Amino acid sequence: MATPDSLRPPFRADVVGSFLRPEALKQAREALLGTQSADQNLGPHDNPELRAIEDGCIREVIAMQERAGLKSVTDGEFRRRSWWLELILGWEGFAANRTANSEVTWRNQAGAQQGFSRLWLTGRIGWRPSAVVRAFEFVQANSRAIPKVTMPSPNQVHFFLRGDDGIRNSSVYTDVDAFWSDLIAAYRREISALIAAGARYIQLDDTSIVFLCDPAQRKVMAGWGRTPEALLSEYAERINQVIAGFPADVTFTLHQCRGNREGNWVAEGGYDAVAEVLFNQIKVQGFFLEYDSPRAGSFAPLRFLPKGKTAVLGLVSTKVPALESSDDLKRRIDEAARVAPLEQLALSPQCGFASSIKGNPLTEQDQMAKLMRVVEVARAVWSDA
Repeated sequence: MATPDSLRPPFRADVVGSFLRPEALKQAREALLGTQSADQNLGPHDNPELRAIEDGCIREVIAMQERAGLKSVTDGEFRRRSWWLELILGWEGFAANRTANSEVTWRNQAGAQQGFSRLWLTGRIGWRPSAVVRAFEFVQANSRAIPKVTMPSPNQVHFFLRGDDGIRNSSVYTDVDAFWSDLIAAYRREISALIAAGARYIQLDDTSIVFLCDPAQRKVMAGWGRTPEALLSEYAERINQVIAGFPADVTFTLHQCRGNREGNWVAEGGYDAVAEVLFNQIKVQGFFLEYDSPRAGSFAPLRFLPKGKTAVLGLVSTKVPALESSDDLKRRIDEAARVAPLEQLALSPQCGFASSIKGNPLTEQDQMAKLMRVVEVARAVWSDA
């Protein structure tokens, strides 16, 4: 029997993934893992005492999402220091540190703040059983809602390695196709393990495609050996290779973000430069789209959204504490619905509340109020919310 659309993700009221870490969890991680060291514990850990503390905090954040009325929940990414390294550093062939990469910088209204973390290859990429699957199993066992898994997109790895040039200069891969072959194989094994554990809602988180909307970032990425247009086409193809052939009851979504760290961002520019390829060539069921500020441009690119796919409008900001008004959110949804059918739209925060362990400049009370506002507005706008 087919599952009704209203019971399949993405939902009318949904979330991206991360939540503010409780202060007790941050303090415990620092005490038990020594996170003052710049390069320590960027990836998964195996500390049983910290895991027990994480377990308790995750039960609480699951309950918080359920109280807000959400149909799907995450573990808040509470076991991660960073939104993406928990997965990648669990595999063979990668290392990372927080040494600033000056080519791509975090910024805010005051200008550039700091560089990105650095990733490099230490050997051939190989899958190993990851902490992400174990984390999913815990959420599944401790929630009444549908558990959602988040992971970085494969093109995000290519981006953090500085594209084709960075891969060739690593001395590990002289053939970029061999790199992609190994990376995609690792992703497919990871997804297979998640599905075997019961996962049916998997989100790929990505900044690299939407960075191509920013002229400054396009220039940086073009300097890595490929044109922005060629990168966009390849990224669409590689995502499709990762998700192809899995059971039809598994929903894949793609989150697009211009950067989200401690209230800062990286890129700006509307989706115009990527929308046609993004919405039509990438074979996911839904797109989580940052739309909380003028940096994201207009809703006009939604005209490329094909039938059968959902655009989740990230109209609620996780970067600032101010609570969006219900009327303003409804007005913006109405604007979007003039471009794409209302039945193909949904609502969420624009990103997670804590893509890194420190989190954005909000309180837990602000966070809860924003989740409740998302649910409230979705129920008012859509009858099946």
